[in-house]
Amino acid sequence: MRLHKSRFVPLAAFALCIAAAAGCGEVNQTIDKAQACLEAPKIVSELGAQIANLTNDPQAMDKALDDAAAKLNDVADKATNTTIKQASDDLAKTLGGITVNDVNDAVDATQKVATEGAAYVEKVTKACTG
Repeated sequence: MRLHKSRFVPLAAFALCIAAAAGCGEVNQTIDKAQACLEAPKIVSELGAQIANLTNDPQAMDKALDDAAAKLNDVADKATNTTIKQASDDLAKTLGGITVNDVNDAVDATQKVATEGAAYVEKVTKACTG
């Protein structure tokens, strides 16, 4: 008995692959948003803990601020959610603009990071839960 080859099976398989690929973009966006929602507050939290210990070391605090700004820029570059992207860009610019030359600057920077970081986390939380 000879099996009859059908062209329908490969055509159906191709259509199924196209439909699956179209849905992958949405899945990737969801994964990207979830990753940004986890990563962004973590950066701010780690920075807050780090600078609390660096008030007597202005150079180390300045470096920590620059490092956090770079990480936030990375989050912004990868974020598919415009609110997370904009908030991350804004905080990165703020952190990058803080210069710590002495202990007084360190105290001011700590306060600014606490205020700006809290506002940032609030924006990201709204974007992630909304």
